[in-house]
Amino acid sequence: MRNLILLLFVLNVANSSAQDVKGIYGDTNWLRTWTNFKPKSTEYRESNTLLTGVISQNTVLKNSQIYLLTGVVYVTNGATLFIEPGTVIRGDSETDGLLVISKGSKIVAIGDEANPIVFTSNKPSSERKAGDWGGLIIMGDAPTNKFSKQLEFSLEANYSSYGGENVDSDSGVLKYVRIEFAGKKGKHKKCLNGLSLAGVGKNTLLSNVQVSFSGDDSFEFYGGNVNVDKLISFKAIDDDFDFTEGVQCYINNSLAIRSSFISSPEGSRSLEIESYESATEVDLSKKPTYVEANYMTFINDNNEVQSISNETVFIKERSSLSLKNSIISGYRIGIVFDDQIKGNLVNLEPFKFENILFNNCTEGNFVGENNAYTTFIAQNYKKEELFIENNDVEASALFIDADLKKTPDLRFKSAMILASKDIAKKN
Repeated sequence: MRNLILLLFVLNVANSSAQDVKGIYGDTNWLRTWTNFKPKSTEYRESNTLLTGVISQNTVLKNSQIYLLTGVVYVTNGATLFIEPGTVIRGDSETDGLLVISKGSKIVAIGDEANPIVFTSNKPSSERKAGDWGGLIIMGDAPTNKFSKQLEFSLEANYSSYGGENVDSDSGVLKYVRIEFAGKKGKHKKCLNGLSLAGVGKNTLLSNVQVSFSGDDSFEFYGGNVNVDKLISFKAIDDDFDFTEGVQCYINNSLAIRSSFISSPEGSRSLEIESYESATEVDLSKKPTYVEANYMTFINDNNEVQSISNETVFIKERSSLSLKNSIISGYRIGIVFDDQIKGNLVNLEPFKFENILFNNCTEGNFVGENNAYTTFIAQNYKKEELFIENNDVEASALFIDADLKKTPDLRFKSAMILASKDIAKKN
């Protein structure tokens, strides 16, 4: 009988703990060693090798060289660009340095915790800023719902197509990679992103990637079918994660840190979910955008000031989002529903939220862009079984170490989790 009572207690604690696990997680702090939260003061060696033109055969970038990415560099003809651990590629500001992995080609950039691969600005540390250079574009032949499958970045027509019917498309690997100060606005007047993923498929591996100080979005997904984890967006000017064109994305254990003082004129969010940018370009016979996000942490970095980054998540009609086991801290508003999403249960069905902690969201957790629907929307997500919580504490009370002046540990403080682990060890 005593053993049965103990077993029931353990199961009860474990079940409660399952609901208490929120935000990024890990047995250890996976932000350590390979990330950089002070890239503006990091000194890199001067470049000594040009990276330019068209790469049409398998090529290796060596960590013994410091590369200057000059102009638009295309990887084409089914070639693979291999990048050794510890390699540094500096994007040239004057020529809008940009690396494009065209459809059918690959990038294999596999760093490690001690030797991450770094794409960064070619400017001195005292002059670096968001949008110094172009960024990285990876294309594949996975599905998209856009009729015209050409990226609108003024790329050469031969190398700018993406999308197809290959859900399992393989565009390579990015692992332990940092991308800093990218997202420049070029002659085309459209801002590039830190990392643009267009029609990228399931067999592409994207893990442990940090994009810092992007001039536009940190990560933007244009269609495709991808599984990603351990992505970090740090102080982007526009959105941290932007999903469009029917992408089917499964994102896990990832982090966005916004600056309270940085935003685009149109408004910046940590997540933006839409199925298309223009109704004239969308093929409605194709799948709408679907994003499943688990164990996400969204932090606005200063609760003591009037932030200009007000909204965490923005979702548009004809899209779907499942957000679970996550933390939203320091934003005035949590989830914003496009004004076309009317206040009825049918329209809210594609949007699932569970086990979310809202901290210091002073103007509402769930808000309609059309204020007439806000009350209905908010009530819909107040169900006890959804485990939606509210708090009003400093970030230091939520996370193990929230100090962004060094490498933080942004795992959620949870005595319940520690208790369940101790019980499991004893039994």
